[in-house]
Amino acid sequence: MSPGFPSTRPDPLCTNLPLCPAAAPSDALLPRSGCIPVALWGGDVRRDAVQNLSSVMDASGHCVCTVILPDDTFPLRRIELLETSARNLTLRVQREMEKLQEYGQRLAWYEATLQNASRRLQLLEVGDLTPTELDFQELRKEIGEMESFVSHLRSSLNGSDTTVEVLQNMSVTVSALESYDKNHVVAMRRELTTLKQRLEDCQKDKPLNPGVLAPSPPCTCNHRGIWRLGKPSVVQLNWRGASYKAGAWGKESALRAGQKERYWVALLNLDGRRLDSVRLYGSYQDLLLSRNHTDQLITGFGQGAGPVLYNGSFYYNCYNARDLCRLDLESGAVDRKAVPNAAFNNRFSYTGTSWQGLDLAADESGLWVLYATERSEGDIVIGRLGPGSLALEKTWQTSQYKPAATNAFMVCGVMYATRAVSTHREEIFYAYDTRTGRESRLSLPLDKVTDVVRSLSYNPSDHKLYMFSDGYLLRYDVLFRA
Repeated sequence: MSPGFPSTRPDPLCTNLPLCPAAAPSDALLPRSGCIPVALWGGDVRRDAVQNLSSVMDASGHCVCTVILPDDTFPLRRIELLETSARNLTLRVQREMEKLQEYGQRLAWYEATLQNASRRLQLLEVGDLTPTELDFQELRKEIGEMESFVSHLRSSLNGSDTTVEVLQNMSVTVSALESYDKNHVVAMRRELTTLKQRLEDCQKDKPLNPGVLAPSPPCTCNHRGIWRLGKPSVVQLNWRGASYKAGAWGKESALRAGQKERYWVALLNLDGRRLDSVRLYGSYQDLLLSRNHTDQLITGFGQGAGPVLYNGSFYYNCYNARDLCRLDLESGAVDRKAVPNAAFNNRFSYTGTSWQGLDLAADESGLWVLYATERSEGDIVIGRLGPGSLALEKTWQTSQYKPAATNAFMVCGVMYATRAVSTHREEIFYAYDTRTGRESRLSLPLDKVTDVVRSLSYNPSDHKLYMFSDGYLLRYDVLFRA
């Protein structure tokens, strides 16, 4: 029997059935229902497979039974098409998921950048920061990048209208700030620079009054110590984002002859310990605009936020050791030497900052390392390195407990230690002069933008203090007493 077509059965199967009585010829081929019980068709026919069962009686009086069965041919072609469609759909879903993951990562980075831009824009609006032409260029660059990305994301996902409007409003605000500049800040800065130069020319023939800023030339110590620190200049959020809270940055000290200035940024991993590389910029403008940089990998890794770039080499605490490492940036060679008895691996680190057992510092007189020992019971030991050497030339024992300080730095042979006063202020509270062996207590305020100070690095060539604070790069003018 062919599926879907009627099939007749022999006459004997219809014999003596009450539903097929003799009929007149005019009744030939009249349909009858329920001609034969399904059981009479044998075991190969399922009761639920029968679609229709009927009977007719022909002109000769024979009973003809008809059964219409369903089309039970296996739809292989349809199954293949369905599998192909499912496979294509799976591939499309995977591609969309990969796009979403990529967009998620980029959105996280741009979110951190947007927060940084918003913070700086707010500070510019309220007047807490002094803007320059370069500040506006950087803000426009960051906002332009975010506008471009969100527009692309909107075309892909049909969304982000609100974000685009916010970025466009920010762009308009930045342009208005630059063009309007109601306080004429940029012009005033130019006039102030000119006036400052004129005052310095006048002061050459007059003695300075006590407590007035001393015009100390770079890399000299013709002053009586720090008078105060200027307001913080928020340079930027580090290039990896707000999740990377620990690190250090600064300007190279003791440049070699004929070498141009370089700025460096060293980020620790998310664990706040391991140092993998250092990023170098050829100028401050390159750092601001995140351009023209090179990344130098650190062989064997370092640890802690106490490195420094000095005279063409990068100095840092070797990983998992009390050793000092020196990476020559030209040759790539690495030297190392142990600091005798120095505590390491988070023993006697600064408060709020882990893994800073060896803290390197540069000033007008050379290169230093600040650490603690078991013998000193955690008090800071100041060690001066010999010229071009990793060996300690001389050490000084202080009475300042290292874990009670948030950080420390050197200026003209004097170590200055800081501590937290509030979430938005530090203070320089302790000083030790290696030239005289005298200690002193101070109270010099130091404003900050986040809670935790991760590192401080002073540079003698520009008299600035470089701070890394919970992922943000800040710097301060250091003013001295005459």
